Amino acid sequence: MIDMFERFRKKEDNERFGSEMVEEKLQENFEPEPESVESIPEPKPITENQPSEPQTTVSSITSSSIGIDGLMDKRMKLEEAVDYVGVMIKSLKEKRTKLEKDIEEETVDIKNLKEKLVKVREYINEENKGIEDLTRKRSEVEKTADEVGNVINELTNKLLGIDNVIDTEGKKIQSFKESRPK
Repeated sequence: MIDMFERFRKKEDNERFGSEMVEEKLQENFEPEPESVESIPEPKPITENQPSEPQTTVSSITSSSIGIDGLMDKRMKLEEAVDYVGVMIKSLKEKRTKLEKDIEEETVDIKNLKEKLVKVREYINEENKGIEDLTRKRSEVEKTADEVGNVINELTNKLLGIDNVIDTEGKKIQSFKESRPK
């Protein structure tokens, strides 16, 4: 039974140094071990001539002969086991508290990330609107440029028509001048 508590102590020491709890299978039975019982001397028959012995025989029965020592040992071991369980509970509470704190920190971090993503989404939406505006403006400018190009082509054609008329008239005048007697 002592070995069982030494295992608990070893587990407790391992927990203090940060190792994980390992489940051990106890191979001991929890049946009480037979204790060595001292034989109780049988009382001598009292005769009349013999002075009777004081009752020291009965009082000389030690507490170990009736199992009190064993019972006290078991109680101490049980107290140690209860203390060990208390340490385990305290350790578990500390671990749970640490986990709660870690989860809270992660929750705050995730909320912050979510807020940042909302801002990024708003920025992207604004940029998309800006791009749509720019696309619309560029389309209007292209349309205006096409209109201007058409006007230029029309005017160029008119100017070419005027230039042809001037050339034709200029040739007529030239040929008339040349055909006139000098």
